[in-house]
Amino acid sequence: MKIHEYQAKELFAAYDIPVKKQILCHTADEAVDAYSRLNVPLVVLKAQVLTGGRGKAGGIKLADSPEKVKANAEAILGIKIKDIPVDRILVTEAADIKKEYYMSIVVDRNTKSALLMLSSDGGIDIEEVAHSTPERIYKFQIDPLLGTPDFFTRKVAFSLFTDIKLINQLSHIIKSLYKLMLETDASLAEINPLVLTPDDTLVAVDAKMTFDDNALYRHPQIATLFEPTVEEKKEKEAKAKGFSYVHLGGEIGCMVNGAGLAMATMDLIKRYRGKPANFLDIGGSSNSEKVVHAMKLLLQDSDVKVVLINIFGGITRCDDVANGLLKAFEQIDTDIPVVVRLTGTNEELGRALLKDSKLYVANTMSEATRMAVNLALKTY
Repeated sequence: MKIHEYQAKELFAAYDIPVKKQILCHTADEAVDAYSRLNVPLVVLKAQVLTGGRGKAGGIKLADSPEKVKANAEAILGIKIKDIPVDRILVTEAADIKKEYYMSIVVDRNTKSALLMLSSDGGIDIEEVAHSTPERIYKFQIDPLLGTPDFFTRKVAFSLFTDIKLINQLSHIIKSLYKLMLETDASLAEINPLVLTPDDTLVAVDAKMTFDDNALYRHPQIATLFEPTVEEKKEKEAKAKGFSYVHLGGEIGCMVNGAGLAMATMDLIKRYRGKPANFLDIGGSSNSEKVVHAMKLLLQDSDVKVVLINIFGGITRCDDVANGLLKAFEQIDTDIPVVVRLTGTNEELGRALLKDSKLYVANTMSEATRMAVNLALKTY
């Protein structure tokens, strides 16, 4: 689960991580009022959307007068950033920047610990730094049994600074950020940029946090911050119906029973130069209503050109699955081609039942996948 910058900064402030004063606004008039209340000569107006690239998209602007605040607020509130409309802006005190740095703590599944990353190249081009000069990003594994004792945080801080005043400040921020991650079950906490001001003070002028969905039940206050995207709403709907669904953005919709088979299906689609549109595990039931719900979910995706149904009949018999599919497609009106592969118990009987239907029936997984990819490319 992602949250907005202003929400992350509120959490930062609660854990004694230095941030600038801020006020959330939904209209240009509210932004002008916020400028007056902040009572500072220069403010930054920042679009609040759950995506990156705000600066390059024109979603961040400076203002030093009520007139500029209003004009810039109206300009930002009228744009979309990566197809997401901007409906709120954050008005915050501008920081006098001497140098920008990058800092984040992320869950590292490979080491089963948190990974602290620091760089002296903070700012909007940090992704390019990571790609072109990865050696400029310092990485430190945080031992889950030790946490962040003084000797560790000071050692880490020396990778960026030599001034003891800055060492102490960065050490404190590392401790606080790690404590915040642990106590909120966050999977990512990022400060980009972490700014050094002319009076040698470190300030977090931006904040990004994501949280483990499976731990939200332990944090009801954080759970209330959830603002699902269209795809996240689909995932939530699927979960309510007993499915496991993840949107992937390709053109071949996958309906499979079993997570392992679903992963193998997606791998094979990629091998044959196709692009899976989703991960969808419907479980072991042959219930026709379940197939209907799953198909409707897949067909909501306008990018889907072909549906591939890959079923292994273990305890569930393939003839029962075939009957379920036939009943389901009596209720579904679509011109999108559907490829079905049935294997396992009573597979020959199941294929025979589907023989005279409008479905494309394959005998093997490879055959079904090639058929789906070719149909998506309109070469079948």
